[in-house]
Amino acid sequence: MGSSPVLQNPQSLHNVFVYGSLLADEVVRVLLKRVPESSPAALDGYHRFSIKGRVYPAILPVENKKVTGKVLKHITDPELDILDAFEDVEYERRSVEDKSEKIKAHTYVWENKNDPNLYGEWDFEEWKQVHLNDFLRMSSNFMEELDLPDSRTRVVTYESFFQAGDEKSMA
Repeated sequence: MGSSPVLQNPQSLHNVFVYGSLLADEVVRVLLKRVPESSPAALDGYHRFSIKGRVYPAILPVENKKVTGKVLKHITDPELDILDAFEDVEYERRSVEDKSEKIKAHTYVWENKNDPNLYGEWDFEEWKQVHLNDFLRMSSNFMEELDLPDSRTRVVTYESFFQAGDEKSMA
């Protein structure tokens, strides 16, 4: 093949555990231009919180809790880069394992473990009904700008669509 196995190696493929807006195939399709194969999964030792002023959730390690979600399979390096940019600085990508399914995956854990804005439990079905359409528009706008030299971060793009003062379903 070539002299450099790193450069000649086929792309690495990744598994990514998702638990919030990326549970919606429509959002994944906007970001990755496809809907990858996936399987249901659960992450032991974590809790999915709602975030005051945000429509998407956060997970953090919490003993005796479990987060249900799914694992997106066969994510390419460029697709992982897109997900990293989408999750922005609010999240840290970590390696985790669904022990029951024996699947290792990346997931995005809330960066600020002491965030006073975290509360309760986030509900995907409610999010789909109330926020999916606006979230899809925001995600499309984010992808249109991603390759521009002066593109906005996902957080800035989000804030232009969902004003911090809009608490209509945050209670």
